Amino acid sequence: MRVHVDSEKCQGHNRCYALAPELFDVDEFGSSVVIGDGVVAPALEDKARLAVANCPEFAITVSDDA
Repeated sequence: MRVHVDSEKCQGHNRCYALAPELFDVDEFGSSVVIGDGVVAPALEDKARLAVANCPEFAITVSDDA
């Protein structure tokens, strides 16, 4: 699984960072960014899906192709 943040949609609510700090960080502008290359460890897949479900701007997507 791979996670992605669309920087054009992100408004800096940072719910993803609050829910999954292992997968997301915050840049100098307060927007969320993916840590590393976006590959999600199997143990963190539920957190990635939770971040997607809680993003009010629909800025986070996941794909099953790692």
